[in-house]
Amino acid sequence: MAGSAAESQPGAQNDHHAHPATIEVDAQATENDSSYGRELSTYTASLTSSALAYRHENGRRYHAYRDGTDEYPSAEVIGNDLSPIQPTMVPPNLRFLVDDIEAEWVDDGTPYDFIHARYLCYSIKDFKKLLKQCYKHTKPGGWVEFQDWDALARSEDGSMKGTALEKYYEACIPAFEKAGYPTRPGPHLEEWFREAGFVDIHVQKYRVPGGPWPKDQYYMANFQLPQKNIGTWMLLNLESAYRAAAMAVLTRFESWKPEEVEVLAAGALRDIKNPKIHALADFYVVYGRKPE
Repeated sequence: MAGSAAESQPGAQNDHHAHPATIEVDAQATENDSSYGRELSTYTASLTSSALAYRHENGRRYHAYRDGTDEYPSAEVIGNDLSPIQPTMVPPNLRFLVDDIEAEWVDDGTPYDFIHARYLCYSIKDFKKLLKQCYKHTKPGGWVEFQDWDALARSEDGSMKGTALEKYYEACIPAFEKAGYPTRPGPHLEEWFREAGFVDIHVQKYRVPGGPWPKDQYYMANFQLPQKNIGTWMLLNLESAYRAAAMAVLTRFESWKPEEVEVLAAGALRDIKNPKIHALADFYVVYGRKPE
């Protein structure tokens, strides 16, 4: 997890990656809609296969979530969720808590070595309070890592201008903010980590494309992936995310009708699959240490 020491402020390190000024579009892959669709289907089939490639031993299928606890048997791993959806058969060093992480944490007198959280935008109202609780419950010398988005998608070449995709974000981002849920926490995480008291703060920023439209060089330089898997994963995620994210917030806080949301989400999904629209979003990985 080491990075180059280019400090923007005391105690912060920006870990630089090989980001070009703009992400170069793979013209050959996107010049023909039908060939782009076939390429996307190939990537999707490959990813779906890998996602379902559970471990099989002696005719039984095992979930991969056990691997972390199996690899570190001396560590106690605790998972947290609002809903009781966790499996009942888990390794002895893994347990789950059903709790609201924005409420006051139960202090059992045992601080944590490491706290990890990711993709909390749209769901957490007070990131500053959450990080202060993380700091309080981390042992001196321990680490906290947050991974999150600047969820406002954009295009570097202007290809999103005037699209249904642009209208989707223009409608949803303000609606979530109005409801009290930050949608763009990524750029602020470094500042919030520092305010909470962490030191040795590292910041890693990735531009994540919505689709396999960039040239492979970008993926290899930044994600060490031989194919355009990151963009394809994003498309798989967005196929269900656009409708799911918009429905409640627009009907509850902006008085939209459900059928209007359906039209908006369908238009956004159509555009994100268009090889001539080159949308991307920024993803941040920020981690820091509690002083000893």
